[in-house]
Amino acid sequence: MPRSVNHVASRARRKKILKQTRGYFLARANVWTVAKNTYEKGLTYAYRDRKTKKRNFRSLWIQRINAGVRMYGLTYSQFIGKLAANNIQLNRKVLADLAMNHPETFESIVKSLK
Repeated sequence: MPRSVNHVASRARRKKILKQTRGYFLARANVWTVAKNTYEKGLTYAYRDRKTKKRNFRSLWIQRINAGVRMYGLTYSQFIGKLAANNIQLNRKVLADLAMNHPETFESIVKSLK
């Protein structure tokens, strides 16, 4: 009896990954082994960079807050210390948005701390 191989399923598996690698450069898009390795490496980068993204955004928010409070003669660390001392619970994302897009509101927060 001949060996039974489910070629339909294995081909479908390959097509699924090759579809994900469309738009990649040269063999990375259409050579099965290269495409598979590239796809798997891409998944590890995606997992890693979901965490890095959070880090980068927090850093950006801190820079924006620091730039905003420097205009009023404070540093970032002094500002955050005074927020904590006065029990004002605004996170860095909101504070950065206020500093960038609503300077009047941000100014009132800073003045209330002084």
